[in-house]
Amino acid sequence: MNAPLSAASSKPRRRRSLRRAQLSDEVAGHLRTAIMSGTLRPGTFIRLDETAAELGVSITPVREALLKLRGEGMVQLEPHRGHVVLPLTRQDIEDIFWLQATIARQLAVTATNRITEHDIAELERINDLLTAAVAAADAEAIASLEFSFHRVFNQASGRIKLAWFLLNAARYMPAQLYAADPQWGASAIDNHRRLIAGLHARDAAAVVEHTVWQFTDAARRLTETLDRTGIFNS
Repeated sequence: MNAPLSAASSKPRRRRSLRRAQLSDEVAGHLRTAIMSGTLRPGTFIRLDETAAELGVSITPVREALLKLRGEGMVQLEPHRGHVVLPLTRQDIEDIFWLQATIARQLAVTATNRITEHDIAELERINDLLTAAVAAADAEAIASLEFSFHRVFNQASGRIKLAWFLLNAARYMPAQLYAADPQWGASAIDNHRRLIAGLHARDAAAVVEHTVWQFTDAARRLTETLDRTGIFNS
């Protein structure tokens, strides 16, 4: 017999379990980025002890992270050998960014009608900070500000569940790869300005165009980067 919900909810959560879950998510994010950027190439075995030592964590969150990545089809467990990175194809890249663009299109239409002048001003403020970060070549700040820009924009739609799906799909974008590219930074800043202008004018078509561009451009840049490494021939 199951325990009553009231009894179950009255038990305090263990901080250790929560922290371990956070660690496994962080490790999964690190490995996912390495795979998507081509740092971990197809056929590479991910060693538990080596990865744990590199990231300064115990083996347990690494093992849990690899379980998550197995569910995503990014690694495969080979008996007696360990987890190996699976091939990444051009179609994979196209599918990942198509999904993000499809969700983002819906959020953009709604956000155009719902966004407040305060939110638009916040987007302008973040884009100004992003401009300074790109000029300073501060990749960490660039990645953080880019995330903040899209969080404000997507939440302005009021479609929180749909925004959550986009957030999860966006895990596959190697943010640091883009943040380290000054050409991408300049293009992103300019596109943000055009998107903001569309919001001021309540021009849904323009807002959708500049929203979708971000994903088609990101897909193109990532495909070209991976192509130069020969990863699609692995």
